Amino acid sequence: MIKHTHFIGIGGIGMSCIAQLLLRRGEQVSGSDLKEGGIIRQLKQLGATVYLGHDPAHIQGAELVVYSSAIKEDNPEIRQARAQGIPVIKRAQALAQLMEDKLVVTVTGSHGKTTTTSLASCLLMEAGLMPTVAIGGILRNIDTNAYFGDGNFFVAEADESDGSFLYYHPRYSIITNVDFEHLDYYKSFDNLLKSVRDFLANTQQGGCVFCCGDDENLRKLMLEYGGNHILFGLNENSHIYPCVIHLKGLASEFDCVYKGQPVGKFYLPLGGRHNISNALAVIALGLELGIGTDIIKKALANYKGAGRRIEIKYSDSRYTIIDDYAHHPTEIRATLAAVRNIAGVKRLIAVFQPHRFTRTKLLMDEFTKSFDAVDCLILTDIYPASEPPIEGISGRTLYEKIKERFPAKEIVFLPKEEITGYLLKVLAPGDVVITLGAGDIVKSAEELVEGLTRKQ
Repeated sequence: MIKHTHFIGIGGIGMSCIAQLLLRRGEQVSGSDLKEGGIIRQLKQLGATVYLGHDPAHIQGAELVVYSSAIKEDNPEIRQARAQGIPVIKRAQALAQLMEDKLVVTVTGSHGKTTTTSLASCLLMEAGLMPTVAIGGILRNIDTNAYFGDGNFFVAEADESDGSFLYYHPRYSIITNVDFEHLDYYKSFDNLLKSVRDFLANTQQGGCVFCCGDDENLRKLMLEYGGNHILFGLNENSHIYPCVIHLKGLASEFDCVYKGQPVGKFYLPLGGRHNISNALAVIALGLELGIGTDIIKKALANYKGAGRRIEIKYSDSRYTIIDDYAHHPTEIRATLAAVRNIAGVKRLIAVFQPHRFTRTKLLMDEFTKSFDAVDCLILTDIYPASEPPIEGISGRTLYEKIKERFPAKEIVFLPKEEITGYLLKVLAPGDVVITLGAGDIVKSAEELVEGLTRKQ
């Protein structure tokens, strides 16, 4: 049994949840990262030793070293560990080890993983199954991204971005969708589909795969798949679907049909039709596990949301400030459609920070089509996420192309440090501001909230 594990990049959302689980099991955890934040402070409170910066001395005493996909092989701590013969494994391998001897539920897909994993976690908790949970975001119901349960179930978000989800062998798999994403790693969409096909094959016999029936590529993959599966979706050609939908601001109600039989009416405190689809996957999981419908309804109704997923940061009679992780054109369109449904919106202002040069280059044309729903768009520089710049690809390049597509729309380009001041000058009663992106644009939302609070 490993007694001391060291994490390189411990402050990442995926790394920190594994570190938390080990700490809650009573094991010794150390780690390193470039800067301190709320996650690192929480880990320290739980007993972790965390170093700022990377140094070979940091791994002293470690019996296992875990590193995230953001860490390069020439990292001094990785080099030192290999030189000393200390085992070095990827984050997903460490998570797979934690899953051993558990009934594993994984959630993967290009979009909606965190929300769907969070809903599934709430369901199993509500059912008294005491699952262990590892999520790629903060689940507001438990105010953390990891929970160590005493039960047999393990619910985990399975990140497909670097192919590492193939380390898992779940009993139950939810696949929300497959989109043109992470092609910097996969190189082609066919390679991505092959990886999803391999993931399907990893599902244990006697288990079940839950796939989105509205996704044409997934439907084709399921025609090849010989195992037990359930299609969920918004259309009647799935095994489970909604027959009546009422969107009520950032919430919804829908009647549900499962295998031709009515299941009942469900309330979901989430906006957008895409989140109804996510919820249908979780309802199907509950029914497959034999969980009572009343418990499923209660779990969905009591869901408090996940951090950075249409997260309301501020709201009064004049303004609403929202933050969201959306960084892909499909996610942006779905999120903006949901926010547009808020009652009384006079002007929707989106602040978008592109994420990664490669994604911006590959999806430039799609990004230009993603902001139809907004009245005003503020663009800023690309968050590189450790990527080197690509000549001719920048936030300003994207700004110019969107401006060309929407010449009459109010579109501005600003350095990130100027966004808050600009918004405080132009905001008017009835405005809804949403910050979008997988980088650090949330800081602009928080600064705006501070500015509005001081004005009161």
